[in-house]
Amino acid sequence: MGEPLRIGCAGWTVPRLLAAGFPPDGSHLERTAAVFNAVEINTSFYRPHRPTTYERWAASVPPHFRFSVKFPKAVTHTSALNAPALSRAFLEEISHLGDRLGAVLVQLPPSLALDERVAGRFFASVRAQYEGLLACEPRHPSWLGAGGDRFLAGFHVARVAADPSAFPEGRVPGGWEGAVYYRLHGSPHRYSSSYGNDYLHWLADRLRVARSPVWCIFDNTARGAAPEDALRLLAFLTGAPRSIVQ
Repeated sequence: MGEPLRIGCAGWTVPRLLAAGFPPDGSHLERTAAVFNAVEINTSFYRPHRPTTYERWAASVPPHFRFSVKFPKAVTHTSALNAPALSRAFLEEISHLGDRLGAVLVQLPPSLALDERVAGRFFASVRAQYEGLLACEPRHPSWLGAGGDRFLAGFHVARVAADPSAFPEGRVPGGWEGAVYYRLHGSPHRYSSSYGNDYLHWLADRLRVARSPVWCIFDNTARGAAPEDALRLLAFLTGAPRSIVQ
């Protein structure tokens, strides 16, 4: 039996207008974990967290819940994947999530082209310390062709399907075929736009038939659209499938 389809948001703030759809008591994380089965930690991109913080978060959620954690900007952007000590420190920190750690996300800057020597060292070092689901969201076209997909697949790294993306290939899953990871940033206005019902129905149809494990994270959080979109997607997933139009 495959892993459950994981639907969640980047962060766990419960908007006031949606409060009725969540339990009234508990922290925002506890209330979120009562409705969704996953969340993406984005604050790790900007600063490290204490092991005790990860332990507290893990203790706040039910056994079936999983976290995805975003790799630090100091590694992916500032150091262009060439900061092994920082990578090791980050992976040790997030190990304190225990079995609630479900995925690690590597988002790359649009300026970072694929250098197989540097990137190979990076992913090999990550794989020496972490065996779980690893997803990469590259934003330079050199990562998005067949060669980039073969490279990522060699390290069992799923390439993120991102919306919006500057390139058509970036909007569909790629890389390792053993997992699927969607990141939805909001369209047409990145981080703020909500998604329409037609798009969410389209997405629900694809998630139903996607290979497991499947993650779908809404990152359109600037105006609180992410939780509402995630709730609507969950509702559509429980309904009858619509035909998939290519």
